[in-house]
Amino acid sequence: MSKHGKALVAMSGGIDSTVAAVMLHEEGWEVIGVTMKTWDYATSGGSKKETGCCSLDSINDARQVAVKLGFHHFIVDIREEFGDYVIDNFVDEYMAGRTPNPCVLCNTHIKWNSLLRRADMLDCEFIATGHYGLINELDGRKYISRAKDRQKDQSYVLWGLSQDCLNRTRMPLGPFTKPEVRQMAAERGWDELSKKAESYEICFVPDNDYRGFLRRRIDGLDEQVAGGVFIDSQGKVLGKHEGYPFYTVGQRKGLGIALGEPMFVTEIRPDTNTVVLGREDDLVRNSMMVGKVNMMKYKDLPTEGLEVVTKVRYRDGGALSTITPSLQGEGRGGVEVIFHANVKGIAPGQSAVFFDGDDVVGGGIIYGSSR
Repeated sequence: MSKHGKALVAMSGGIDSTVAAVMLHEEGWEVIGVTMKTWDYATSGGSKKETGCCSLDSINDARQVAVKLGFHHFIVDIREEFGDYVIDNFVDEYMAGRTPNPCVLCNTHIKWNSLLRRADMLDCEFIATGHYGLINELDGRKYISRAKDRQKDQSYVLWGLSQDCLNRTRMPLGPFTKPEVRQMAAERGWDELSKKAESYEICFVPDNDYRGFLRRRIDGLDEQVAGGVFIDSQGKVLGKHEGYPFYTVGQRKGLGIALGEPMFVTEIRPDTNTVVLGREDDLVRNSMMVGKVNMMKYKDLPTEGLEVVTKVRYRDGGALSTITPSLQGEGRGGVEVIFHANVKGIAPGQSAVFFDGDDVVGGGIIYGSSR
């Protein structure tokens, strides 16, 4: 009989989820490990060996931990639902001229929901993950806060979690740094695991070649997008490109064109297969619209607006801004973001996450910006 109850722990086979499971086990919870099979890379035609959370080695690593500590471990195949939602969205977004963030979608629409369904089936009170984040509460609402380890903090990719998900989630690693987690693993005899390299790739694009992935997913893609051109902001043709889906806003390297000075992708126009290039200053924006917003710390935004720090990329330091409710276009039910100082490199399709100090106010998907 466990001291506390039953906890379903998402185990990828890596050090973080392993230590999270070990911590709960040592606290007296009845731990049940689950590893989710999201993608079979061999079927995609990629040239690199399957790695990361979906590989056989990672699944075996997770199972060995469960066997050693004496708790149950299951493998859950969610490839179909993952592919239908995450991968289809990934492809659709690039074809729409936007830059998707599949990890956010996977967390908020696939992994958590799948975990909670299995938790209910196994009578588990809550689920736990190896994410670096803290879960706090204000006026009955749960919200994510930045982890102790700012280099590993994953609050940016967790903005989409619902209140139902947060109420039943634990993140044991939030109060610890990565070196402390490695030390915990080493002290418990997991020496090899404590030195295991981390993967920062998209699980279904482990070779980091998203262009090749798109080509393998869409028959005849090169022919579909052939004949496109680079232009400048005045419409002057600068040269030919490989096809608009193969470029992202803010990109400088790999353009395949020499213009005598550094040039950046400032806009993508899928309807005309056109990619606009400009100087770095042409990336500057002072406002943007954000849709599909999930409010976290506060249920509603005040109509007069709220001052926050907005991050437009995972490694972005954030910019002081004011967000107000929006009732227009794709932003219906979303927010307008006015930056107090200009921001560079806002890419439609990426996540915008709003912070109040260390706390996540909410987040959404960027769909447009203006100067």
